[in-house]
Amino acid sequence: MQTHFTEDQLRDPGIARANEILRACVHCGFCTATCPTYQVLGDELDSPRGRIYLIKDMLENDRPADEKTVRHIDRCLSCLACMTTCPSGVHYMHLVDHARAHIERTYRRPLTDRALRWMVAKTLPYPARFRIAMRLAKLGRPVAALLPDARIKAMMAMVPARLPKRSPNDRPQVFAAIGARRMRVALLTGCAQRVLDTDINDATIRLLRRLGCEVVIARGMGCCGALTHHMGRVGDSHAMAARAIRAWSAEIAGEGLDAIVVNTSGCGTTIKDYGHMFAGDPLEAEARAVAARALDISELVERLGLPEGRGGLRVAYHAACSLQHGQQVKAAPKALLQRAGFEVVEPADAHLCCGSAGTYNLLQPAISAELKARKVRTLEARDPQVIATGNIGCMMQIGSGTGVPVVHTVELLDWATGGPRPRALGADQGVRP
Repeated sequence: MQTHFTEDQLRDPGIARANEILRACVHCGFCTATCPTYQVLGDELDSPRGRIYLIKDMLENDRPADEKTVRHIDRCLSCLACMTTCPSGVHYMHLVDHARAHIERTYRRPLTDRALRWMVAKTLPYPARFRIAMRLAKLGRPVAALLPDARIKAMMAMVPARLPKRSPNDRPQVFAAIGARRMRVALLTGCAQRVLDTDINDATIRLLRRLGCEVVIARGMGCCGALTHHMGRVGDSHAMAARAIRAWSAEIAGEGLDAIVVNTSGCGTTIKDYGHMFAGDPLEAEARAVAARALDISELVERLGLPEGRGGLRVAYHAACSLQHGQQVKAAPKALLQRAGFEVVEPADAHLCCGSAGTYNLLQPAISAELKARKVRTLEARDPQVIATGNIGCMMQIGSGTGVPVVHTVELLDWATGGPRPRALGADQGVRP
């Protein structure tokens, strides 16, 4: 794609990076075939190619974002299926993230939009606040149908029937390896995940300890910044990410870390990109050191080697977009489940998003609901006994549309190799790993 940025514009590292990405695009349109929003809406401007044209026009002319551009950028899931498909290597993630930051700086949203986005940004990344918000929302559910805004209804619908008690394992501490120590790893405990499903971190810690890992919950870690980063809130996201980087850097400088393990794939995609986020910043070297150590739980367990198990269930594996497209981790989760003794099946169109996408199901509920319905249909068509995935957002999204139990992949791996039966599977019915 031909671009016409001025020399002054290109002195801005963000614009220079956008220019590189735009010039890589050859307008081939392969991305439209795998873009979920284009499939649902059929509008060229709701495809990666269309959004690239809008972003180019906005940035090249150095103009504030307008309502049309914002509408189509907001509809993007950032599922990154386009990056997997693109034959030219267009790094759409960096481009759309830059566009969202530009929108946040230059566009004044309607009051209700500003209020909702502020509430999401100031609640979800903070477990204590989020837990309070969930309890308040639960009280408001009886009148949810009367609310005029579909987004508020979606937020109310997100509230689970029960919230688990806080897990003591999420506090800063060190868990010793069982047997000889093979690795020392830090675990990102997450934000919303710590409120919605404490079993995931508990299963991760148990499994890693049995595989010879000393597991560190670093003091001062907090949120990784992913959620606000993809909302274009650069100040918030960088402050959170910097806090996490400093916490992990202190462990690296102390007793050392062989890996930083992430069991929320949306977070993993962002942490692995810290080097880009902090390019030119005083924290860049530390950010790159952290990013270099970041591994999805499935990547780490694959390196460590998983003992064979006797899972015995038919598992439909849902590949979270942030894992299969954002991190290009595709084979490891399925191979591990099979080694653990499970029969693994995949849905049709496994590359398509379930509609969760961070805060997307809250801010774009209509499109999200359509994508959820499609994903649930394809998963249930495989007649699974359980659905497994590697991201809490996907678990909540799919779980709200099906009666099939939905669990994190690590819960099944833990169960099959000596851990407890996942709570979502209910009482033991004779199937023992």
